Amino acid sequence: MADERENLKHDSVGAWAKRLYFASRAVMDSVLRPYDLGSTQWYALYQLANEGPTMQRDLVRILQIERATLSGIVATLVRKGLVDQTPDSEDQRQRMLRITRSGKKLWKELPDPGDLILAVAFDGADPAELATARRVLQAATQRLNEHISGGNRA
Repeated sequence: MADERENLKHDSVGAWAKRLYFASRAVMDSVLRPYDLGSTQWYALYQLANEGPTMQRDLVRILQIERATLSGIVATLVRKGLVDQTPDSEDQRQRMLRITRSGKKLWKELPDPGDLILAVAFDGADPAELATARRVLQAATQRLNEHISGGNRA
């Protein structure tokens, strides 16, 4: 009985969502490796290239990563000359991030790993099944986020 429950847990929707995430990250890393970028660096550049200058504190929230993690990523992107980090004009303690000319040039050359992931992972999938999967995962994610924000931490 316990073995059966354990097998079901490893064959659950959540387990498969986690496996999809890890497989997607592996594809993304392989696509970005020739450009000397990691996936989180790519996401930071995506934000700056598509949405424009962004406060570093806001990027923490957007990328859903720790402040210290983002600090290292930003330092690397600045060192590579892809991002400028300047004090905010209103609050010198805060940092504004902007993509540089070199960053824009690289961004135009980069393939979009998301396009490849979607094309490979969902090739031939039934659109109705994908819509159902999306709704189920959205609802599950929302319930978990509400659970956490409601103070119900385990």
